[in-house]
Amino acid sequence: MRALVITASNRAAAGIYPDKSGQLLAELLREAGCEVEGPVVVPDGEPVESALREGVGGGYDVIVTTGGTGLTPHDLTPEMTRRVLDREIPGIAEAIRQANRDKVPTSILSRGLAGQAGRSLIVNLPGSSGGVRDGMAVLAPVLQHAVDQIGGGDHAR
Repeated sequence: MRALVITASNRAAAGIYPDKSGQLLAELLREAGCEVEGPVVVPDGEPVESALREGVGGGYDVIVTTGGTGLTPHDLTPEMTRRVLDREIPGIAEAIRQANRDKVPTSILSRGLAGQAGRSLIVNLPGSSGGVRDGMAVLAPVLQHAVDQIGGGDHAR
């Protein structure tokens, strides 16, 4: 599986601080069996849409974003993702929000989406290291099956 990591962060893109969540996400995707490129660090907003479209056009099986899923006025990753998706896969995003809500009640405030664009699975994860770990704990076990299904594969019998 070829995966692309995109970090949506105005401050990391401006060099104010290093991108830690994107690096962690890349590592966890490798552990899940992916050949990973990135993280590509972009400011939130229109650059996220552009990076997603480039990833879909590049034929990545999986594109996972980190950051930009919260409630601040600059958190626009879900809106940019929705512009790219052909169809949503709400169960993934719902499971990610619920994964650790007893320990981190604010996890339910993430507005991240998951869906399919062309032959790519796109998933938005929060920008925190904990959010990335929790999200990948949900995503990793279903990743190969989701990619197989998007590619036209049948259910295992």
